[in-house]
Amino acid sequence: MRKNVLLLETITDEALAVLREHVNVFTGYNDTALKETLDKEDIHAIITRGKGQINKPLMDACTHLEVAARCGVGLDNVDVAEASARKIMVINAPGSNAATIAEHTLALMLMLIRNMYESVAQVKQDNWAWRNQYAGDELNGKTLGILGMGNIGKRVARLGEAFGMEVCYWSKSASDLPYQFLSMEAVLQTSDVVSLHLPFNNETNGIIGAAQLGQMKAGALLVNTARGALVDHAALLTALKEKRIAGYAADVLPDEPPVQSLELVHHPKVIVTPHSGSLTTTTYKHICMVTINNVVAALTGKGPDPKSIYNRHAIQ
Repeated sequence: MRKNVLLLETITDEALAVLREHVNVFTGYNDTALKETLDKEDIHAIITRGKGQINKPLMDACTHLEVAARCGVGLDNVDVAEASARKIMVINAPGSNAATIAEHTLALMLMLIRNMYESVAQVKQDNWAWRNQYAGDELNGKTLGILGMGNIGKRVARLGEAFGMEVCYWSKSASDLPYQFLSMEAVLQTSDVVSLHLPFNNETNGIIGAAQLGQMKAGALLVNTARGALVDHAALLTALKEKRIAGYAADVLPDEPPVQSLELVHHPKVIVTPHSGSLTTTTYKHICMVTINNVVAALTGKGPDPKSIYNRHAIQ
């Protein structure tokens, strides 16, 4: 019997073709379509990306659910605890975005430290003379402090090193790496650029607040390509206004698109991209294909890659 799969968001055409080859595909891109599908079909797997919520009410409506999957790494929009309690397999694509997020992080660093965004904007306004008042710096010779030395953090460290930066880091535990492991306070105090690569959970929610921002160098930059809620944005805006740090660049916000964060987004020392770090053609296709292949394997009895089963220990 072919299993039924519910898509809460779109995926690449290649991944969709693979899915349709092996299972019945239904969509719930809006509330009306979702209700129509749930009223008519028994759903065995749900696939989302970054917005569609796989939560308790949806699980309650899908009594035959076997798999909850996200085309991505973070699982903020999947209730993993509830799925595990019901022995529902949670599938993601660990490590699939490390290279592209690391690249995006370095791009933000370069744009911020070299004042590149403003330079481009001025030239587009036919103001070539702006070069006479240009103020910027370079990464070479600076200290890069990384908070969170997972797959992405390690890649950022190597890229920073290639740019001539001295790398130090703080993480939940020290790793066998050629970089100095310091306390978080020491990383903040000594770094010219601080880059966040921590997972989001109860312990890291607002981990960069007024106290931490106060420990940073006056000319330091903060970069966040992890999760918006790692940073207390009210405290950050105050630190920027008072020039206690020199700039902020991010690909993530606590509210997307920004509403409460609009004042921060519009600050002249802030650069924000629209959570697009993983949306390159190469990585988006890779993430979708990896996830869909593992979902198909789970539903057809072939068995997915164990590393893709986020809650494998909880459901054994």
